[in-house]
Amino acid sequence: MKPFAIVTFLLLFCFPVLAQDTTKTPVPETFEHVWEGQAFTMQKYFIVFLKSGPDRSQDEENAAEIQAAHLAYLGDLYKKGIINLNGPTGGEGNIRGFSVYNVATIEEAVKYAENDPAVKSGRLVVEVHPWWLAKGSGVK
Repeated sequence: MKPFAIVTFLLLFCFPVLAQDTTKTPVPETFEHVWEGQAFTMQKYFIVFLKSGPDRSQDEENAAEIQAAHLAYLGDLYKKGIINLNGPTGGEGNIRGFSVYNVATIEEAVKYAENDPAVKSGRLVVEVHPWWLAKGSGVK
């Protein structure tokens, strides 16, 4: 009878604990901040600098295809809410553009940024930094 009681205990009490969902998506870090009497929720975003990569030798047609895939990829991330701000710098310097990622970890930001077709092709490389910003703020 003792083995039956032990097995019953394990099934009723231990198995549900083991079956709990451990795949919950992490959420971005936040903290509350008061500035000039107004409360803000500050959130950690990740700013991804898109910089000139080591392989920019593609012919015009191939470069245009990579650019089209790059824009489609970033547009899709924007539609999904993964990117909040995005655009080119408009200059000829090393930093070609940047994106602000609304994800919980730097690893997520790097993963998304490195899946960009322009990064995969070597035309661009990424540099990622955490960036604290008032949640919901935008460009005025």
